[in-house]
Amino acid sequence: MAKMAASMLQQGEDAFRKLFKFYRRKNPPPDFSDVIDFSKPGNHSRKVFNCDLNAALLSDGDACRAGLHPVCKWKAFGLDGYPGFIFISNPFLPGSQRHWVKQCLKVYPQKPNICNLDMHMSPTDTDNLWEKSRDQIRQKCAAKREPKSLLEKLRWVTNGYHYNWDTKMYSADHYTPFPSDLNALSEGVAAACGFQNFKAEAGILNYYHFDSSLGIHVDESELDHSRPLLSFSFGQSAVFLLGGLRREDPATPMFMHSGDIMVMSGSSRLLYHAVPRIVSSPDKQAVPQCLVQELADDTPEDSVVQNVSEEDWAVCAKYIQTSRINMTVRQVLGLGKAFPTEPDNENTVDIQPGTYHEGSSDSEESNVKRKKQ
Repeated sequence: MAKMAASMLQQGEDAFRKLFKFYRRKNPPPDFSDVIDFSKPGNHSRKVFNCDLNAALLSDGDACRAGLHPVCKWKAFGLDGYPGFIFISNPFLPGSQRHWVKQCLKVYPQKPNICNLDMHMSPTDTDNLWEKSRDQIRQKCAAKREPKSLLEKLRWVTNGYHYNWDTKMYSADHYTPFPSDLNALSEGVAAACGFQNFKAEAGILNYYHFDSSLGIHVDESELDHSRPLLSFSFGQSAVFLLGGLRREDPATPMFMHSGDIMVMSGSSRLLYHAVPRIVSSPDKQAVPQCLVQELADDTPEDSVVQNVSEEDWAVCAKYIQTSRINMTVRQVLGLGKAFPTEPDNENTVDIQPGTYHEGSSDSEESNVKRKKQ
């Protein structure tokens, strides 16, 4: 099977789609031996090289306040053939990942932020998803097949400038304040990667389960592509496929484990990519080991990362046993730029909202359509 995956990488036309289906299939399960695992030095392919970051652009104190190790301790990698792509292998301080999992489940889905459930439920029904779901999640029995809570039905949440799934655009009047803690984390990581003036303006959070996938797509709706796309992964692991500038270009498979950060910038900013499969964390524990640890007692008082209560973590831990959460952060506007005048509705394609993130479907493509040229 490894030879099969390798041969797919060499093909041109539809190579990406074939590789997506290969890793997506359930029976027989795929061979993951060709998937790059940045957490295991011996598993690096010849494409991988060490990447030097700029520790001077993010002080040790600012890194600590964002829940990160000093930049000099980060393990960052690049890939031959993908200039501008940076993979940072879990630079988070022990216990700090818990904060982001809790925020993504308890805080960020709160109104006035928008989620996929808003597309077919009333605002009162989608308010306080945490309060309406926590007892049901905490009491779940793994041996039983039980109805999903509202939190388990969550597929995406947007904050800052809200991505419009119908028009595939952002707008000035579709905005809520961007979370200050996520802003600090994002600007710190961007600075360490050489983007000092990065502004975190829009976030899309994706919620995956073991039967979830994310179709082949490119993130091109932002008005300034000179700024990087940041991706943060928590919980169970994912197989991530990184392709080329054309949808049919071959892709390189790699694992994203809990705590890993991916930066797509420069020539890699507009590359096609996808997530065909969610897999168990490499340590094979129900909750990844890096999420078992609690926050240190000497965490700075001005840290954006806060300790998670035992009661809240009991809910988060139960959820994350079968799930992965991904935060992607973008800068939408160029420095000093504003949004253009809204186009007429007839110039855009009408699509069903919420189809950007696939559920249990075996389809290899996202159903989001391109805006007409």
